[in-house]
Amino acid sequence: MVGVLTETLGPVLVANRGEIARRIIRTVKRMGLRAVAVHSEADADLPFVREADEAVLIGPGNPAQSYLDAGKVLEAARATGARSVHPGYGFLAENVAFARAVIEAGMVWIGPAPEAIDRMGDKINARNVMEAAGVPVAAGTREPVTDLSLALRAAESIGYPVMVKTAAGGGGIGMSVAYDDEGLGKAYDQAARAAARFAGSAGDALDGPAVLLERYIERARHVEVQILGLPGGRVVALGERDCSVQRRHQKVVEESPSPGITPELRERMLAAAVRAGEAVGYAGAGTVECLVDADRQDFVFLEMNTRLQVEHPVTELVTGVDLVELQLRVAAGESPEVPAEPAGHAMEFRVYAEDPKRFFPGPGTITAWEEPVADGVRVDSGYEVGNTVTPFYDPLMAKLCVRGESRADALEKGRKAVAAFTVEGPKNNLPFCAELLENAEFVAGDYDTGLVARMRA
Repeated sequence: MVGVLTETLGPVLVANRGEIARRIIRTVKRMGLRAVAVHSEADADLPFVREADEAVLIGPGNPAQSYLDAGKVLEAARATGARSVHPGYGFLAENVAFARAVIEAGMVWIGPAPEAIDRMGDKINARNVMEAAGVPVAAGTREPVTDLSLALRAAESIGYPVMVKTAAGGGGIGMSVAYDDEGLGKAYDQAARAAARFAGSAGDALDGPAVLLERYIERARHVEVQILGLPGGRVVALGERDCSVQRRHQKVVEESPSPGITPELRERMLAAAVRAGEAVGYAGAGTVECLVDADRQDFVFLEMNTRLQVEHPVTELVTGVDLVELQLRVAAGESPEVPAEPAGHAMEFRVYAEDPKRFFPGPGTITAWEEPVADGVRVDSGYEVGNTVTPFYDPLMAKLCVRGESRADALEKGRKAVAAFTVEGPKNNLPFCAELLENAEFVAGDYDTGLVARMRA
């Protein structure tokens, strides 16, 4: 089977950097395939560059001139004889034009079909497709809102409070809540600026900023379902992850299973996620994100991420699968075996180079780096002592993951692992993780997306 994979996929070019590039390279090499890394000048000394079988410099630290330059990435793929491209997450991972260019160049795209990326890349279109497929959606706009007057009329129809966000892009960028007309004006302006930036980087021409309005759910939990689309059209769900611990609408800690949903709600969410994948002919690993009304035990579709998620290790820890391996096997045309039921409890703590109080980035050179080593502890890191965290990229340095037989066991392992993780040089949020692990709401499992804001009130 290695021979078939090698002939189909190898060498595999990893079009990413840091911890996710290193993590993908690890699986690629374990499967007997050659791994090719691309890197910027700023990342030349990072572990993923050294650990790849071959590495190609593609430009300066500015991501627009390196990791986001599709032409340079493709040129590196051709020069190294790569047969496939794994995009990781971020950068070009959900860029439809790049996915098509990889396929047109005769290489295998390790991800869903460009058509699926395209249909799910626009949140308004995705919402409409999901509604047609019978997946619950929040009351909201079905067309792009391109000026404030349209936004005000939409908000009057939907009813305040409303969530205002860009129709494209991810990571919570440009997203905010409006409780009245005045707040909507500010929220719309913020989202419109973000939409314009995204459109510019994507090279699209728009008649106006593409903004989406949806009814905002108070005390919502952010819960997502990991799906895997197999050759032949079958889609399976590999459990859910709770991603409600967020700052500025960006995830910090994730866990599986979610402590905030009942078995009956879990069953409905997993079934809806499978329908969502089937509606777009999904192939490979993807995620269906939902907002859960914890009080009513109900949910609505939020968006679909057509790529590997940052938090995929928590699913791996409770299922025992390697999601990157499953991505590779599906891309090669195989139908791999998947587990029936997750077991145990897992948590992921994102270790950022940022101030633990206000969460502002704090780059710098790492003078001490000691990862915890214990049963049930996994660290996916992108750095080591002597490396410099630069301001060019997201400040994520590592993902500290733990697995326990129960949630209480995972919490205790998390406390010990956070305490044992030493990082010096850049600012880091490990003190925040330690604080969270003693927070009464989090420990009880009775929290929502407003938890971090309450901790930092």
